[in-house]
Amino acid sequence: MLTSHAKAQDSTHSMTLTALQKRVAREIIAYVRHERLPVGHHLAESQLAQTLNTSRTPVKLVLGHLTERGMLKHDRNRGFFLARAADDLNDLVLEIAEAEEHSVYMKFVELRVARQLPEHISEIDLMRQFDVSRSELRSALLRMQQEGWAEQRTGQGWKMLPVIDSVEAYEESFTFRVTIEPAGLLSPTFQVDQKVLALCRQQQEYIAETGYLSMTTQELFEANSKFHEILAGFSGNRFLLQSLKRLNGLRRLVEYRVDLPRPTRRKQVLEHLEILDLIERGDRLGAADRLRAHLEGARRNKLNPALLERLGLQSED
Repeated sequence: MLTSHAKAQDSTHSMTLTALQKRVAREIIAYVRHERLPVGHHLAESQLAQTLNTSRTPVKLVLGHLTERGMLKHDRNRGFFLARAADDLNDLVLEIAEAEEHSVYMKFVELRVARQLPEHISEIDLMRQFDVSRSELRSALLRMQQEGWAEQRTGQGWKMLPVIDSVEAYEESFTFRVTIEPAGLLSPTFQVDQKVLALCRQQQEYIAETGYLSMTTQELFEANSKFHEILAGFSGNRFLLQSLKRLNGLRRLVEYRVDLPRPTRRKQVLEHLEILDLIERGDRLGAADRLRAHLEGARRNKLNPALLERLGLQSED
């Protein structure tokens, strides 16, 4: 059990990371947990950079940080190896999540969902408002741009783009998904990548067995998004996949704050596994019907008045 002094040291370690490095750290830990990697597993910088769709520089810095934190061991000649079991990383997950909770990015999220950000903003004004450096601010703004809810205007600062900031917009996001995702399973260009499917099943089985009890809301959202994006990727329709990825980027603003009961989370994952069973049997029509029902169930769970009130989403009327 950590002493108060050790906890203070932990917090200090996490806060030395930049916003980008915190995100990479969270994603590396999530990857280790999702894949249930064993102690001694080699974590290659190049592979992680490719998996996380980022450059090797932040990956290398974060691996060094996680070595200091005891998660990894480093061999000068062979690289980084897992020193702690995937199921024994809850303290690091909570540490990174707590650090990100107070990040500039999360401040933007709160203001945007509350409709308290102007449509056009300048970096100078934001640096004064948040009392942060330009590099930390730009890291948050670039993440927002990548997720599709901010756009840099040449010589004119930044423009805020439409997001899920109302009950109607939230419901429209589900309506759109119900329209495109089942259709993707019935696409004439649909083709399963068996290796990807097996890894997807492994991750979903882990969550259904024990992961749903310990994973953070952010981890669960990312795992859920990955599942749906994998199915969209099987469709062979690049526009379907791009549309879903962009929508998932916008959903983060709301979904990171959706704390559904753990049994509900597990039920959703069990439905994922049922869909995978149907796909493996070649029953794409059955899988599409099951996916449609799954999305409708998620819509009902998340559009209940009590949850919407906690999220601060209001009607446009």
